[in-house]
Amino acid sequence: MSSSKPTIVITSIFAPTKAVNKFATLIDYQLVVAGDKKSPAQWEADNVVYLSVQDQEAMGMGMSSKLPYNHYGRKMMGYLYAMQQGAQVIIDTDDDNIPYDGWEFPAMEGEFLTSPGGKGFINIYKTFTEQHIWPRGLPLDLIKSKEHVLREEDLQNQSVKIGVWQGLADGDPDVDAIYRLVDNTECYFNDHAPVVLAEGTLCPFNSQNTAFRQELFPLLYLPAYVTFRFTDILRGLVAQPIMWLYGYQLGFTKATVVQERNPHDYVKDFESEIPCYLHPNRVIAAVQRSLDASLTVSENLLRAYQALEQEQIVTSQEVELLQLWLADVAALTAAK
Repeated sequence: MSSSKPTIVITSIFAPTKAVNKFATLIDYQLVVAGDKKSPAQWEADNVVYLSVQDQEAMGMGMSSKLPYNHYGRKMMGYLYAMQQGAQVIIDTDDDNIPYDGWEFPAMEGEFLTSPGGKGFINIYKTFTEQHIWPRGLPLDLIKSKEHVLREEDLQNQSVKIGVWQGLADGDPDVDAIYRLVDNTECYFNDHAPVVLAEGTLCPFNSQNTAFRQELFPLLYLPAYVTFRFTDILRGLVAQPIMWLYGYQLGFTKATVVQERNPHDYVKDFESEIPCYLHPNRVIAAVQRSLDASLTVSENLLRAYQALEQEQIVTSQEVELLQLWLADVAALTAAK
């Protein structure tokens, strides 16, 4: 069933959750759930394409041979399915993010409040709340910095092309284990207009309420051989300098989901997040050094991960899996 509907992709090891059932009611979207070996054998929900492990293996994708089981990266099989079906926008979310009524993303092109460029890392959460809170992946030395917060007077309406929209999450938003261990106050963000980050201004973004445009589908790649809590943060760090190369920006919207978080061990989360604390600036520097404006998005993504391998931030296994992913994406693109 070929469809150009925006496709929502989730991976889950649980029976259909409240979030899954709510997303399944959105008739203007196609919902795809990628299962795993821990998923219930008889997983079923109305208006959902469910990809069991057997379904994934039968898709004929090269990366299936190297993609780990019982891993968040299984989501990538859902992305490939969405591309196969002709999706022009792929939306990431999780099985514990419940969409508010009216959930949607802004247009991928238009006039939006835009930050100054060249500011380096900023804490986007402070644009949407007065609460002392920060996104997972923000360098720790910036947590208390007022210089790395966008001021309202610095935001100007500009005509921009959005490569990725990140919607925020109310309730238990995407913060790091340090926040959860020392504070853990719930957060409900303000109803602020969308904000787009100009080139050279960046912020970590995750895979929990996130929309990618078709031209950047290769950047959906989720590293599968790094720690779990670093996976989507590394993806977002790598993506931003590559997006800039082609004139695309990262945008953030107000919270459009509320997270009722699945159980976590915060100390284990902290251990898994150590690369998030140590490597953000090294990642950005390595990626920027590797890029060549004359090459494609896919070619630059491979160069970026090869540079990260040289920095010993990722392993050769990661680069091998990425190459399989890029071959699958290229095959699906050529088939259209």
